Amino acid sequence: MSLLCCIRYRIDPFKREAFETYAREWLRVIPVCGGRLLGYFMPHEGTNDIALGLIEFDSLADYEAYRARLRSDEGGRANFAFAEAERLILGEERSFLRRVEA
Repeated sequence: MSLLCCIRYRIDPFKREAFETYAREWLRVIPVCGGRLLGYFMPHEGTNDIALGLIEFDSLADYEAYRARLRSDEGGRANFAFAEAERLILGEERSFLRRVEA
C-alpha cells in the first residue's frame, strides 16, 4: 500500500514568487532523496495563501528514510534555510492518505 504525503502550506500571499522558487527547488531535491513527487501546486483563483505539495511513498518507513536523507541533503538544507530566511511559510500541515482501491 502506498501513501501520499499531502503538505498543505499557508504562505504569505505577498511572497508567492519566493514560494514558487522554493517549490521549484523541491522538484529537483525530492526525487533525489527518494520521494515520488506528484507536484507542487500554487494558488491560482480563490484563496491566495494555500499551496500544496504531494509526494508518494511505498510505506511510512520509506517516508522516514526520505526525511533523514532530505535533512542531510545539501540542496534540501539550503532550501529549508531559504524558506526560513524569507519567512514565506506561515504554517504547514502534513496528512498521509491512502488510495481507495476498487
